Amino acid sequence: MGLSVGVSGAVALCVGTAAWLVVAQDHGRRRARVLFAAGEVRPPLRVLRERAGALLERSRERREWLCLPVALVVAVLGESVLPLLGGAAAVPLVRRWLRRRALGKERERREAGVVALCGATVGELRAGHEPGQALLVALRGNGVMGAAEASVSAAARFGGDVPGALVQAAREPGLDGLAGVAACWRVAVDGGAGLAAGLDRLEGALRAERRRREELRAQLAGAWSTVAVLALLPVLGLGLGAALGADPLRVLLHTPAGMVCLVTGGLLEAAGLCWAARIVRAGEAG
Repeated sequence: MGLSVGVSGAVALCVGTAAWLVVAQDHGRRRARVLFAAGEVRPPLRVLRERAGALLERSRERREWLCLPVALVVAVLGESVLPLLGGAAAVPLVRRWLRRRALGKERERREAGVVALCGATVGELRAGHEPGQALLVALRGNGVMGAAEASVSAAARFGGDVPGALVQAAREPGLDGLAGVAACWRVAVDGGAGLAAGLDRLEGALRAERRRREELRAQLAGAWSTVAVLALLPVLGLGLGAALGADPLRVLLHTPAGMVCLVTGGLLEAAGLCWAARIVRAGEAG
């Protein structure tokens, strides 16, 4: 009797242990699918970092809508609906400014990518690769051409019109340097000149141009700071008036003279900012 009870207990213990192992193994498999997605190790901290980065990127894409909460606060403090109307009108203007700024950053990224492409192609050519193969290796992971990369890669892989594909890609913003790469390619094919030497000189010229542009931007940083200070002066004036107990929002939003001053000051502020920004941009273009 005692032996049978001992055997039954041992069997029950084995069954329970096996069931626990199966459950633990299944849980481990599900966890492994999450952490090792696409054959890549993804610890939980990295997953959280990626999700936070995605949320931050979405918030950056919609930053223009922050005008509405700010306008709502001003409307509550001033007990008027006019700030809300102004905030709603500012949303498309801020969106346009942010889009133009993003396009400028994308243009700079592409220009840097063209310089890196020239350097990588020169390195592959000097390593003994054929021009087409060197260009394919340099394009791998560069990501500078976007949609035009497929046509350039196909031309380089199958012996097509590589200069024509490069010229076509050079029409995209920030890829102007690819026209120089196409010219070097044509000279090397038609005239027998060294492609590596031509691309090396082109890379040096593009780097020098970027360096001059960065130096000019650094010199104009003080001018942009002045423009920002001029834009914030009215806000500082309103804060100073509120600190002195003058209640400037009530005067500006609830009296005829204040509304005339608000409209006139807003127009002068916008005109001054546009004028100052135009002067600075003319200096950058020069």
